[in-house]
Amino acid sequence: MQILVTGAYGQLGSEINQLIGNYPEWNFLFTDVDSLDITNETAVQRYFDKYNIDFVINCAAYTAVDKAESEKETARAINALAPKILAQQSKKSGAKLIHISTDYVFAGDACIPYAEDNQTNPQGIYGSTKLDGEHYVLSECANSVIIRTSWLYSSFGHNFVKTMLRLGKEREELGVVFDQVGTPTYAADLADVLLQIIEKYEENEKSFIPGIYHYSNEGVTSWFDFALAIFDLSGIEIKVKPVLSDQFPTLAKRPHYSVLNKSKIKNNFDIQVPYWKDSLQICLKRLEKE
Repeated sequence: MQILVTGAYGQLGSEINQLIGNYPEWNFLFTDVDSLDITNETAVQRYFDKYNIDFVINCAAYTAVDKAESEKETARAINALAPKILAQQSKKSGAKLIHISTDYVFAGDACIPYAEDNQTNPQGIYGSTKLDGEHYVLSECANSVIIRTSWLYSSFGHNFVKTMLRLGKEREELGVVFDQVGTPTYAADLADVLLQIIEKYEENEKSFIPGIYHYSNEGVTSWFDFALAIFDLSGIEIKVKPVLSDQFPTLAKRPHYSVLNKSKIKNNFDIQVPYWKDSLQICLKRLEKE
């Protein structure tokens, strides 16, 4: 099986790379913009023709949420047009597509976990371009799975966990927002789920059920409590003050509530979802060894 993974240098792509030893019979093709420009239709078509792709995992995304407000065309090219090209080529080649999306497609004003069919209402360019990408994927390739996730972190790349660890060593006091609630997602857990979905398909083709799904770790927390957990599990002593989002003005509006309902992915793909704090502990232990 030929599996194309885009966004290979990002958190999720890097975590998938860590798991490929578990699947020696599969051939993984890891690409990033330096090896495949997924916004270039001709380049994508040639790549598919050359490697006879069976599965695509699209981890590539423009994720600079604030920067997207002023770099709309770049965000649109990567978050909307590239998924469209990948979906069109997947359909043409008979490949299955797994596309990663975000909680930012919602307004963030709910009070119960978002289900896949809840009303979308992105509040910024990042969320709106990701939602456009979802629409393109669904309309261009029937054999597609879209997985929305939230608060992604990893031992790779730049993320909240690594930022907190750095600031915890540099400062004696830190303010962290407490009025934004969601669920952290360990990218290693999501990577494992993506490969489980492909593995189940290989065992039984009918197990691949197209559509939109939600995945994050289990549980609910705020950024403030997430930071406290990071410091507590790492043995870092620092005073953490809860602050309102208004005290940290940003170009793009952040969702105040982005908890995702994961019932559908658990039921359709028989997925077990770890608790967020357990996964955080695993990530922190990995970072300690580096």
